[in-house]
Amino acid sequence: MKNQLDRRGFLRMAGAAGAGIGLISLGRSPLAAAPVAKGAPNAEKLGWRLGCQAYSFNRFTFYEAVDKVASLGLHYIEVFPGQRLSREKPNEQTNESMSPALRKEVKQKLADSGVKMVCFGVGGHGRGTFEFAKDMGIETLVCEPSFEAFDEIEKLCEEFEINVALHNHPKPSRYWNPDTVLKVCEGRSKRIGACADTGHWMRSGLNPIECLKKLEGRIVSFHFKDLNQMGGGHDVPWGTGAGDVKGMLTEIHRQKIQAVFSIEYEHNWDNSLPEIAECVAYFDKVAAELAAKS
Repeated sequence: MKNQLDRRGFLRMAGAAGAGIGLISLGRSPLAAAPVAKGAPNAEKLGWRLGCQAYSFNRFTFYEAVDKVASLGLHYIEVFPGQRLSREKPNEQTNESMSPALRKEVKQKLADSGVKMVCFGVGGHGRGTFEFAKDMGIETLVCEPSFEAFDEIEKLCEEFEINVALHNHPKPSRYWNPDTVLKVCEGRSKRIGACADTGHWMRSGLNPIECLKKLEGRIVSFHFKDLNQMGGGHDVPWGTGAGDVKGMLTEIHRQKIQAVFSIEYEHNWDNSLPEIAECVAYFDKVAAELAAKS
């Protein structure tokens, strides 16, 4: 992820309904647009909270990303550090340095949109980040800390009652291999575990289902993806790629994991919403099938 993002032109109101985007006035009052998906009610019954990593919309502002999430019928967002806040305040960014007044404004925007900020990352893990997370109601910090940092991280997790999820960027990043995640988590608080990025496992040449099995009991959250090929490639609507999304969800259901699934769609950046809507529909369809078999 990049902290400095080039914002491209945002669609005008005339095209908002077709693109499924709710435009905002002063970053607060969304003008309703036609929804592009109906959320994931069947998944909710399994304890699965489907949302979006705002990085999927990094060509837009955070407030625009919130509107896109709401247009999908979803209620959860994972924030990444450095996204421009709004068209009205392009110099303000989503990070722990936001002023109290700005945090209050963000909370109001989220409340008005019916969207909750549940995760933050990939970012920091120091006391300041934990304090920011507590203030904003964030449950999980997604990060890639040094191996030496875990004594302090564990203390902060327990003090603030906030999770830390270790993210697996592709090889040769620090946590690309689930074995490394298991090693650093050994003997640690259950608040420390994996942010399972299924697409990055594929980019590292790892089978996502086997990785999920290996991490049983240590999965905290997901950056969920399906790619068009193993070993590389790009995001595609779930169920159409090489990742066996149905197999992954079946394994997650077997483990009885109840977590946040952040859609991180890193393709077709300027017009990804229709493809993300396909992901939402497929996810909820599989959830309904799994629930019926339970």
